[in-house]
Amino acid sequence: MTTIGTRIDLRTEIATEFLALADLLEAAPVSVWGAPSLCDGWRIREVVAHMTMPARYDAEAFMAEMAAAGGDFTRLSNTVAARDGASPPASLLADLRSETLHGWEPPGGQLDALTHAVVHGLDVTEAAGLGRTVPATRMAIVLGAADPGLFGTDLTGVELRADDLDWSYGSGELVTGPAQVLALVVCGRPAPTGRLDGPAAHRFAMG
Repeated sequence: MTTIGTRIDLRTEIATEFLALADLLEAAPVSVWGAPSLCDGWRIREVVAHMTMPARYDAEAFMAEMAAAGGDFTRLSNTVAARDGASPPASLLADLRSETLHGWEPPGGQLDALTHAVVHGLDVTEAAGLGRTVPATRMAIVLGAADPGLFGTDLTGVELRADDLDWSYGSGELVTGPAQVLALVVCGRPAPTGRLDGPAAHRFAMG
Protein backbone atom coordinates (compact mmCIF):
# COMPACT_ATOMS: atom_id res chain seq x y z
CA MET A 1 0.00 0.00 0.00
CA THR A 2 1.42 3.37 -0.94
CA THR A 3 2.03 5.68 2.00
CA ILE A 4 0.51 9.13 1.56
CA GLY A 5 2.14 12.20 3.02
CA THR A 6 0.33 14.10 5.72
CA ARG A 7 0.56 17.49 4.02
CA ILE A 8 -1.78 16.78 1.11
CA ASP A 9 -4.27 19.64 0.66
CA LEU A 10 -7.49 17.72 0.06
CA ARG A 11 -9.46 20.85 -0.77
CA THR A 12 -7.09 21.62 -3.64
CA GLU A 13 -7.21 18.00 -4.81
CA ILE A 14 -11.02 18.10 -4.87
CA ALA A 15 -11.21 21.35 -6.82
CA THR A 16 -8.57 20.22 -9.29
CA GLU A 17 -10.45 17.00 -9.95
CA PHE A 18 -13.71 18.77 -10.78
CA LEU A 19 -11.93 21.36 -12.93
CA ALA A 20 -10.04 18.69 -14.90
CA LEU A 21 -13.31 16.93 -15.72
CA ALA A 22 -14.90 20.21 -16.80
CA ASP A 23 -12.01 20.94 -19.15
CA LEU A 24 -12.16 17.46 -20.69
CA LEU A 25 -15.91 17.61 -21.27
CA GLU A 26 -15.74 21.11 -22.70
CA ALA A 27 -13.18 19.94 -25.26
CA ALA A 28 -15.08 16.74 -26.14
CA PRO A 29 -17.74 16.47 -28.86
CA VAL A 30 -21.17 17.49 -27.59
CA SER A 31 -22.39 13.95 -28.32
CA VAL A 32 -20.43 12.69 -25.30
CA TRP A 33 -23.12 14.09 -22.99
CA GLY A 34 -25.58 11.51 -24.27
CA ALA A 35 -23.19 8.56 -24.06
CA PRO A 36 -23.65 5.86 -21.40
CA SER A 37 -21.58 6.11 -18.23
CA LEU A 38 -20.43 3.37 -15.87
CA CYS A 39 -23.32 4.22 -13.51
CA ASP A 40 -26.12 1.83 -14.35
CA GLY A 41 -28.90 3.61 -16.25
CA TRP A 42 -27.21 7.01 -16.32
CA ARG A 43 -25.73 8.81 -19.28
CA ILE A 44 -22.77 11.08 -18.78
CA ARG A 45 -25.05 14.09 -18.38
CA GLU A 46 -26.87 12.39 -15.49
CA VAL A 47 -23.59 11.54 -13.75
CA VAL A 48 -22.42 15.14 -13.99
CA ALA A 49 -25.79 16.39 -12.74
CA HIS A 50 -25.51 14.03 -9.76
CA MET A 51 -21.93 14.85 -8.85
CA THR A 52 -22.59 18.60 -9.01
CA MET A 53 -25.73 18.58 -6.82
CA PRO A 54 -23.97 20.56 -4.05
CA ALA A 55 -23.50 23.45 -6.49
CA ARG A 56 -27.28 23.80 -6.86
CA TYR A 57 -28.78 22.54 -3.59
CA ASP A 58 -27.95 23.96 -0.19
CA ALA A 59 -28.75 21.97 2.95
CA GLU A 60 -32.35 23.18 3.09
CA ALA A 61 -33.01 22.41 -0.59
CA PHE A 62 -31.39 19.00 -0.25
CA MET A 63 -33.58 18.11 2.72
CA ALA A 64 -36.66 19.19 0.76
CA GLU A 65 -35.64 16.84 -2.05
CA MET A 66 -35.04 14.07 0.48
CA ALA A 67 -38.50 14.56 1.95
CA ALA A 68 -40.05 14.47 -1.51
CA ALA A 69 -38.23 11.17 -2.12
CA GLY A 70 -39.62 9.69 1.08
CA GLY A 71 -36.18 9.58 2.67
CA ASP A 72 -34.83 7.30 -0.08
CA PHE A 73 -31.46 8.65 -1.24
CA THR A 74 -31.38 6.39 -4.32
CA ARG A 75 -34.75 7.70 -5.41
CA LEU A 76 -33.62 11.27 -4.77
CA SER A 77 -30.44 10.70 -6.80
CA ASN A 78 -32.30 9.25 -9.77
CA THR A 79 -34.91 12.01 -9.72
CA VAL A 80 -32.38 14.83 -9.54
CA ALA A 81 -30.03 13.23 -12.08
CA ALA A 82 -32.85 12.84 -14.61
CA ARG A 83 -34.23 16.33 -14.04
CA ASP A 84 -30.99 18.29 -13.79
CA GLY A 85 -29.23 16.16 -16.38
CA ALA A 86 -31.52 17.76 -18.95
CA SER A 87 -29.76 21.09 -18.34
CA PRO A 88 -27.57 22.52 -21.11
CA PRO A 89 -23.96 21.29 -21.03
CA ALA A 90 -22.75 24.84 -20.40
CA SER A 91 -24.77 24.93 -17.18
CA LEU A 92 -23.39 21.60 -15.99
CA LEU A 93 -19.85 22.70 -16.83
CA ALA A 94 -20.38 25.86 -14.78
CA ASP A 95 -21.48 23.67 -11.87
CA LEU A 96 -18.31 21.58 -12.14
CA ARG A 97 -16.34 24.82 -11.86
CA SER A 98 -18.41 26.17 -8.97
CA GLU A 99 -16.50 27.17 -5.85
CA THR A 100 -19.56 26.07 -3.88
CA LEU A 101 -19.08 22.54 -5.19
CA HIS A 102 -15.35 22.63 -4.47
CA GLY A 103 -16.01 23.62 -0.86
CA TRP A 104 -18.75 21.04 -0.22
CA GLU A 105 -18.24 18.41 2.45
CA PRO A 106 -20.50 15.36 2.84
CA PRO A 107 -20.92 13.74 6.28
CA GLY A 108 -17.66 11.83 5.71
CA GLY A 109 -15.72 15.05 5.22
CA GLN A 110 -13.16 16.03 2.59
CA LEU A 111 -12.00 12.46 1.99
CA ASP A 112 -15.50 11.41 0.93
CA ALA A 113 -15.77 14.54 -1.21
CA LEU A 114 -12.56 13.59 -3.01
CA THR A 115 -13.78 10.03 -3.52
CA HIS A 116 -17.06 11.39 -4.90
CA ALA A 117 -15.22 13.58 -7.40
CA VAL A 118 -12.70 10.94 -8.48
CA VAL A 119 -14.99 7.93 -8.80
CA HIS A 120 -17.81 9.74 -10.57
CA GLY A 121 -15.24 11.43 -12.79
CA LEU A 122 -14.01 7.97 -13.76
CA ASP A 123 -17.61 6.91 -14.41
CA VAL A 124 -17.45 9.51 -17.16
CA THR A 125 -13.90 9.39 -18.50
CA GLU A 126 -13.45 5.62 -18.52
CA ALA A 127 -16.85 5.05 -20.11
CA ALA A 128 -16.26 7.67 -22.80
CA GLY A 129 -12.63 6.73 -23.40
CA LEU A 130 -11.45 10.27 -22.73
CA GLY A 131 -7.97 9.05 -21.85
CA ARG A 132 -7.55 10.77 -18.52
CA THR A 133 -5.20 9.38 -15.86
CA VAL A 134 -5.97 10.49 -12.32
CA PRO A 135 -2.73 11.63 -10.60
CA ALA A 136 -1.14 8.81 -8.59
CA THR A 137 -1.16 10.62 -5.25
CA ARG A 138 -4.87 11.41 -5.58
CA MET A 139 -5.67 7.87 -6.68
CA ALA A 140 -3.77 6.38 -3.76
CA ILE A 141 -5.77 8.49 -1.31
CA VAL A 142 -9.04 7.23 -2.77
CA LEU A 143 -7.94 3.60 -2.85
CA GLY A 144 -6.66 3.82 0.71
CA ALA A 145 -10.13 4.85 1.87
CA ALA A 146 -12.19 2.58 -0.41
CA ASP A 147 -14.57 0.13 1.27
CA PRO A 148 -15.80 -2.68 -1.02
CA GLY A 149 -18.45 -3.57 1.53
CA LEU A 150 -20.12 -0.20 1.07
CA PHE A 151 -20.92 -1.08 -2.53
CA GLY A 152 -21.60 -4.77 -2.02
CA THR A 153 -18.62 -5.68 -4.21
CA ASP A 154 -17.79 -9.39 -4.06
CA LEU A 155 -14.01 -9.74 -4.02
CA THR A 156 -14.00 -13.26 -2.64
CA GLY A 157 -11.00 -15.25 -3.82
CA VAL A 158 -9.31 -12.48 -5.79
CA GLU A 159 -6.35 -10.18 -5.38
CA LEU A 160 -6.60 -6.77 -7.01
CA ARG A 161 -3.15 -5.43 -7.86
CA ALA A 162 -2.44 -2.08 -9.51
CA ASP A 163 0.17 -2.09 -12.26
CA ASP A 164 0.88 1.65 -11.98
CA LEU A 165 0.77 2.15 -8.21
CA ASP A 166 2.02 0.27 -5.15
CA TRP A 167 -1.43 -0.97 -4.12
CA SER A 168 -3.14 -4.33 -3.76
CA TYR A 169 -6.19 -5.72 -2.00
CA GLY A 170 -7.32 -9.23 -1.06
CA SER A 171 -5.86 -12.63 -1.90
CA GLY A 172 -6.55 -15.28 -4.49
CA GLU A 173 -6.72 -15.19 -8.29
CA LEU A 174 -4.95 -12.15 -9.63
CA VAL A 175 -6.66 -9.19 -11.28
CA THR A 176 -4.30 -6.47 -12.50
CA GLY A 177 -4.82 -3.13 -14.15
CA PRO A 178 -4.54 0.63 -13.68
CA ALA A 179 -5.27 1.83 -10.16
CA GLN A 180 -8.17 3.94 -11.33
CA VAL A 181 -9.87 0.97 -13.00
CA LEU A 182 -9.42 -1.14 -9.88
CA ALA A 183 -11.00 1.69 -7.89
CA LEU A 184 -14.05 1.39 -10.11
CA VAL A 185 -14.16 -2.36 -9.41
CA VAL A 186 -13.95 -1.76 -5.66
CA CYS A 187 -16.80 0.74 -5.98
CA GLY A 188 -19.05 -1.73 -7.77
CA ARG A 189 -18.57 -0.59 -11.35
CA PRO A 190 -17.81 -2.82 -14.35
CA ALA A 191 -14.38 -2.37 -15.90
CA PRO A 192 -14.37 -1.23 -19.53
CA THR A 193 -13.31 -3.89 -21.99
CA GLY A 194 -9.56 -4.53 -22.14
CA ARG A 195 -8.68 -2.51 -19.04
CA LEU A 196 -8.00 -5.47 -16.72
CA ASP A 197 -5.81 -8.57 -16.94
CA GLY A 198 -5.40 -11.76 -14.94
CA PRO A 199 -7.23 -15.04 -14.40
CA ALA A 200 -10.21 -13.47 -12.64
CA ALA A 201 -10.49 -10.30 -14.74
CA HIS A 202 -13.61 -11.61 -16.47
CA ARG A 203 -15.53 -11.35 -13.19
CA PHE A 204 -15.37 -7.58 -13.30
CA ALA A 205 -15.49 -6.80 -17.05
CA MET A 206 -18.42 -5.18 -18.75
CA GLY A 207 -20.89 -7.77 -19.99
